[in-house]
Amino acid sequence: MNAFFRAIAVALLATCALAPAHAGVLIGGTRVVFNAKDGETTLRLTNDSDIPALVQAWIDTGDQQSTPDSVDTPFLITPPMFRIEPKRDQNLRILYTREPLPADRESLFWLNVLEVPPKPTGEAAQGKNYLQLAVRSRLKLFFRPDGLQGDPIKAPASLVFRAAAGALVVSNPTPFHITLSDVVVEAGGKTYKVDAGMVAPMGELRLAAAGMPAAATGAAVRFNAINDFGAPSAFTGAVAP
Repeated sequence: MNAFFRAIAVALLATCALAPAHAGVLIGGTRVVFNAKDGETTLRLTNDSDIPALVQAWIDTGDQQSTPDSVDTPFLITPPMFRIEPKRDQNLRILYTREPLPADRESLFWLNVLEVPPKPTGEAAQGKNYLQLAVRSRLKLFFRPDGLQGDPIKAPASLVFRAAAGALVVSNPTPFHITLSDVVVEAGGKTYKVDAGMVAPMGELRLAAAGMPAAATGAAVRFNAINDFGAPSAFTGAVAP
């Protein structure tokens, strides 16, 4: 990767924090589920703007400061860098290189899509100051081994909840990552809002729940879980002893 793209990728988070940028390249999804049995998957990108865009894509393991030449993951993307003409589509092809990954649970990676608009030319660039922003999108990529036990759609119903002072502890006995949103606990005639978050397979997550007492056994837990298509599905549970 040349110095231009390296500087863009490293500085991108700070740039986006200072001012919102409009992405002309639309991504056909909010997450990628990679089924190991398929060996590859595709993601469609669409340039919805009236100008061409240069796009670079790479996969990392969670480092937001990653760049294409600093990552080491068992995936290949083709094409890794390309130009999309206005109102045209481009498919990203993601291939698994067969390097070993856990077979009893999903593995989490992140897909980066960096969009760089072209520099103004001709009259548009003469005697004018302009600000050019690159936009990087990061999507969760779930690598799903073949033969996992259970159904990812029903997995959120298996979550186990425990109360702690000012927090809700979530245990995930399934092999799937489960992302929670709009979580509330109804206890003692009161409703407590709980932070959103993602609990890893066979893992545990502590979510802040301001004011919620530790003695909330039996309280109802209502939440949405984000499915493979990025849509919320409603579930209910109860706080265990």
